[in-house]
Amino acid sequence: RAFAAPIPPQGTTIASVPLDPALSLSGAGPAYRVLYSTVDQHDQPAVSTGAVFLPPGPAPEGGFPVIAWAHGTVGLGDDCTPSALPRTARDDEYLSHWLSEGYAVVASDYAGLGTPGLMSYLNSVTTAHGVVDSVIAAHDMGLPLSPRWAIVGQSQGGGAAISSARWANEFSQGTGLDYRGVVATGTPANIDKLVYQTGPDFKLPELGPIANAYTAYILAALSEARPDLDVDRVLTPAGRNAANRAETVCTLPLSEELSDLTPAAFFTAPLNSIPGMADALYAFMGTPSTGFDRPIFLGVGLLDRDVPPESTLSFYHQLVANNQNVTLHVYPEEDHSGTVLASMADSTPFLRDAFVANE
Repeated sequence: RAFAAPIPPQGTTIASVPLDPALSLSGAGPAYRVLYSTVDQHDQPAVSTGAVFLPPGPAPEGGFPVIAWAHGTVGLGDDCTPSALPRTARDDEYLSHWLSEGYAVVASDYAGLGTPGLMSYLNSVTTAHGVVDSVIAAHDMGLPLSPRWAIVGQSQGGGAAISSARWANEFSQGTGLDYRGVVATGTPANIDKLVYQTGPDFKLPELGPIANAYTAYILAALSEARPDLDVDRVLTPAGRNAANRAETVCTLPLSEELSDLTPAAFFTAPLNSIPGMADALYAFMGTPSTGFDRPIFLGVGLLDRDVPPESTLSFYHQLVANNQNVTLHVYPEEDHSGTVLASMADSTPFLRDAFVANE
């Protein structure tokens, strides 16, 4: 788990081994587990693990185009690391679909999951570095990969995908990569504004019990990234305990463990009673809404009770107001998870077009 050697420049593959077949995707050919260099929430060199999946069969001329997969909330503990666990049935079906379309899939775990430090949950800039660096590093492995790449993400990863899309060209400058577009579903956009309103009187509309786990992960990650804020001073004993448990317990068990709470029960005083909190939250987890240079696909299920649908819908209107190239697809009958597979019929031609645009 510790990495003792000096960390090489960002986007370098430090080690790669064939992925245990039990952890691969049903649609994959060769697959690898990788350790690569990136940067953490303290702007320090860091390492992240991840997985690289190739479609079966020979690569086309010029190599396989690449999809960077940004995974959803699994937890912050090392035991929750996606590349060290079997993928869920939904993710197996979804990622195998992209493989069947001829894309290689590069799946970062994000720095701190299975590597030193705490994974900086919903941290926009840090996660963007982690995702972009995973793609740079994959091109460092001698595999038949095209420089053309896109980003696909769900839930926590939907937010990660949007941030990564905003900085994809900037963070990969000089590498020869050719970023094409992003598909984001279940996207927690502008959640900093929601978190800013939390406190002992906070009420959440129609959200499921997972809201407690999300709250705990956000508080744990914010406290670790910004110790100067002293977030603990506005937390109840139950809130402090939840944030402590969030550092190691994966999502489903944490959700069960905290099922007697509500987000309001975490607080003795409003979070925004801490000076500078609005700016701190925006710097940590704000969603960029300008400066995108490639097309954006947003998919939202109106039955989503994990991330409020309004989060994506209002973000879409922000992007439109800012003249960004965005496409919205609404799935009235789908919940948070169901939107992932339901959106494939729309996102598949979207990405196909994005990869051939301007050629």
